[in-house]
Amino acid sequence: MNLPTIRHVTNLLSGQEPPCISLYQPTHRQHPDNQQDPIRYRNMLTELENLLRDKYSKREVRPLLEQFQSLARDDEFWNHRTEGLAVLGSPSTFQIFELQRAVPELLVVAETFHLKPLLRVVQSADRYQILALSRHEAQLFEGNRYALDRVELTHVPATITDALGEELTEQHLNVNSYGAGAPRSPRGGEPGSGAPPSVHAHGDKKEEVDLDRDRFFQVIDRGILEHHSRRSGLPLILAALKEHHDPFHAISHNPFLMADGIKMDPQALDLDQLRAEAWRVMEPMYLERLAGLVDNYNVARSRELASDDLGEVAEAAAAGRVGTLLVEAERQIPGKIDLVTGHVAQGSQNKSVRGAAGELSDSHVDDLLDDVAELVLQTKGEVIVVPAERMPSDTGLAATYRF
Repeated sequence: MNLPTIRHVTNLLSGQEPPCISLYQPTHRQHPDNQQDPIRYRNMLTELENLLRDKYSKREVRPLLEQFQSLARDDEFWNHRTEGLAVLGSPSTFQIFELQRAVPELLVVAETFHLKPLLRVVQSADRYQILALSRHEAQLFEGNRYALDRVELTHVPATITDALGEELTEQHLNVNSYGAGAPRSPRGGEPGSGAPPSVHAHGDKKEEVDLDRDRFFQVIDRGILEHHSRRSGLPLILAALKEHHDPFHAISHNPFLMADGIKMDPQALDLDQLRAEAWRVMEPMYLERLAGLVDNYNVARSRELASDDLGEVAEAAAAGRVGTLLVEAERQIPGKIDLVTGHVAQGSQNKSVRGAAGELSDSHVDDLLDDVAELVLQTKGEVIVVPAERMPSDTGLAATYRF
């Protein structure tokens, strides 16, 4: 599963040769709703060809179009969808991202990628990862308040045998596989699958079991931090039996690991139950973070170091002055920004857009909020996409300045 990260977004911000095609589409996990997804995608490809024909020759766009068209023919791909899909292509890149929330249907052909829908996903404050851990196995999940999906472990051993190999003191243990006949989850290998073997040990054997457990936990902690937490920047929730929380926290060096966690066997929970337990842990932090961002903005504004005026914020973003930008999640403001001066202008001819809502249907305009967000990211600022009800302004954005 290719879930987007802020690193993906920043890589897409620069060095792209036009045309840059940004296709966003709501999709469905379940049959029969998912049967309409490839049909809608093919319809968008027909419109894409029309948009490209206005500006580019067939020779220029044929290789790029072939990548989009090849995806339309991939039946296996369309049978395993999430809530949303983003496909971004240019002569130098072709990226497919699976989204855990629905996005409005949108097709953009431009000199740069249209990234605000991706920004909403990667910069929303409700995202997290779950480390589902036992003595014998580790699994990683990523989600938000609405959805949860398993993440393939990258360069991290999934089992204690893989982690310790010949150093595992298994030959000293009495192992009874009481869970061998337990039913597996229909998803296979996710929470709800068969229980691992039960380990019974006494005296020295128990010390060996605990030593193996701690060594396994160290390997997992190091691998998750290096290959997942640092890349995603997301809070990490530990889901494990209560007796495993203290040993894991004692050895962990992961600054993204939350103090609170899910103190129950993750294999006894299906995905919806695991997501619900994770949101119980995340929600207080999510609300606290949003409140803190709003408080910081209000304090800065009282010192004339913040603004919600679009024109002022755009010029400040171009000058590298914006440290934090809050952007309203569903808001779109037609227009165009000069990316050098930050001046808000109309009438640029460099973008063609087809949006379901019609807000960006005029090829002479762009989404100003998207442009401001890109400017802030290019100058190493932080962009947070916020629900409308949590925004401290009614203009669609709120910026806190560095100076």
